[in-house]
Amino acid sequence: MMRTAALSLLLASVSVFSGAAEPRTYDVVVYGGTAGGVVGAIAAANEGLQVALLEPGRHVGGMVSGGLGRTDFGKKSVIGGMSLEFFERAGDHYGEDVSWFFEPHVAEEIFRAWLDEAGVEVYFGHRVDGVEKEGLRIRSIRMENGTAFAASIYIDASYEGDLLPRAGISYTWGREGRDVYGESLAGRIAHSPKHQFACPVSPYGDDGKLLPLVYDGDPGRPGEGDRKVQAYNFRLCMTKRTENRVPWPRPEGYDPERYVLLARYLAKMPALTLGELCNPSPMPNGKTDTNNNGAISTDYIGGSWEYPEADYARRAEIWDEHRRYQQGFFYFLAHAPRVPQALQKEVNEWGLAKDEFVDTDHWPHQLYIREARRMVGEYVMRQKDLQTERTKTDSIGMGSYNSDSHHVQRIPSEDVEGWPEGVPAVVNEGDMQVGVQPYEIAYRALVPKRTECANLLVTGCVSASHVAYSSIRMEPQYMIMGQAAGVAAALAIGSDVPVHAVDVETLRARLREQRQVLSLEDAAAPHVDIRKLEGVVVDNDKAVVVGAWTPSISVGPYVGMDYLHDHDAGKGERRVRFVPELPKAGQYEVRVSYSAHPNRATNTPVRIHTSDGVKEVTLNQRKYTGNHAPFVSVGVFRMAAGGDGYVEIGNANTDGSVIADAVQWLPAPKE
Repeated sequence: MMRTAALSLLLASVSVFSGAAEPRTYDVVVYGGTAGGVVGAIAAANEGLQVALLEPGRHVGGMVSGGLGRTDFGKKSVIGGMSLEFFERAGDHYGEDVSWFFEPHVAEEIFRAWLDEAGVEVYFGHRVDGVEKEGLRIRSIRMENGTAFAASIYIDASYEGDLLPRAGISYTWGREGRDVYGESLAGRIAHSPKHQFACPVSPYGDDGKLLPLVYDGDPGRPGEGDRKVQAYNFRLCMTKRTENRVPWPRPEGYDPERYVLLARYLAKMPALTLGELCNPSPMPNGKTDTNNNGAISTDYIGGSWEYPEADYARRAEIWDEHRRYQQGFFYFLAHAPRVPQALQKEVNEWGLAKDEFVDTDHWPHQLYIREARRMVGEYVMRQKDLQTERTKTDSIGMGSYNSDSHHVQRIPSEDVEGWPEGVPAVVNEGDMQVGVQPYEIAYRALVPKRTECANLLVTGCVSASHVAYSSIRMEPQYMIMGQAAGVAAALAIGSDVPVHAVDVETLRARLREQRQVLSLEDAAAPHVDIRKLEGVVVDNDKAVVVGAWTPSISVGPYVGMDYLHDHDAGKGERRVRFVPELPKAGQYEVRVSYSAHPNRATNTPVRIHTSDGVKEVTLNQRKYTGNHAPFVSVGVFRMAAGGDGYVEIGNANTDGSVIADAVQWLPAPKE
């Protein structure tokens, strides 16, 4: 799967710019105005460097301002530094401490203002055409419009990794086989349980040929690698508010027969709702961040395979194909006679938000390129780095989101577990959703092989397997890696050394000064490390949760990685049960942890299940417990050994937000 850019491509693009104007010179040039590129440029500028940010399009922020406003954060407590600062700036806009959910235009306003503050020079409409390289150093990069830029250090922050082939950097794309890195999750997946058809639907038309949207080639065998890429889509900003709603557009060339597979599925599942065909997650001001959901949805499965290696003209066609597929999907649901009336009525209650993406007809300006090229650099992050070998001596930040790959192909099958054998059906393949614990990201994954380039850092198409990249690819991590690259660029320039020779400990110390979280110890530092607490402690991540609680890190101190927040809603419907495993029966002091704030409830109900029955107390969670001691004692009780007793925090009839963080049982001293 590993490859180096072809010699013909190098000869075409690694050349002296004869006859071209003198390059514009900067300390650092960042290619790609993604969120990671914006943060990388600002981080370098904050170190006193002259920085240019080159963006092929007209907008900055990538997916963060392109519709992905519902952040894929994983464990919020490992998001620090400038990545966290972005979400704090979003919070300032909405009058909150931190906002993880925001409107697209708000995100871009934040990024533009931030770039202005830092003095970064931004060039829109600049798409790379070639690279001039001398030995191991990039001397300058040329744009299609003829402008050239020279710098001491370059950062490729694009989703495509377009500097890699032009600079002779090793890279790959698609899925490695299990044999490449020994990854159990690699290659084609035997069965992907999520986002599947709930019943058999034939993939064949009356003519015996496969229907549109079903792949008619070799699907491969489980565990094999391929050059197939997980599905892309546009993350739509929708609304039901009539004064801000634009009707579903009919795409040019619309053909309802393209959606026969969807019609057949709806005929068998007529009660399906819009929320089962896509995922319109609520956002501020009555808007959504709408993602893929279900068997046939907004993901254009199979439409992304050519994208990583396509030229610019073909990429533009692929973007347009995705737009037409997705617009046609919604137009079909809104107008086709074969759509159940209840579903059609629901779809027509929605539309695109009129005040978003105003220069692209309210359609997102960024295609969600979930994965394209991946550098093969000094160190390749793999499955083990997310699961068993999660610490790194050169950690520059942390990730924590699930291994998450969307489906890769939609294929016919006559062997689906649980369905009649021999019945033609269609299945989706490639979806991977496997939980991870917080892991450290190696600086070496941001740098090319030292034998290939000395002055390039990569923050988008970082060095990782498909399995590892499926977690690393989330926007908070792109910003974390962007900050690390910006600071590393300053250190490389200041010491006049290649990016590989940057003093890692100096880099890590500087990042820590800037609130970057490099390890779990950093994440827990402002809070309470559960490993250092006496007695028996149950944190919220081990509790039994009923109802819609949201993990939060907005207000400390708290125990462990986060706490649970009811957002002052769903009164009486939500509770959290903390069940200990006590070593022996006896008298125990029970202590409850919460993070105090003026918006908290003064009458939080706490039920302690003891050997003498149920005891009830209320807590005033507006009352501060101390900077380093978030626990409050609720009494001493007789408890049985094991897990028969427990503490339950609810939110019935409360007068504010309820917090459920942790409960501690301490053996009471004998009188």
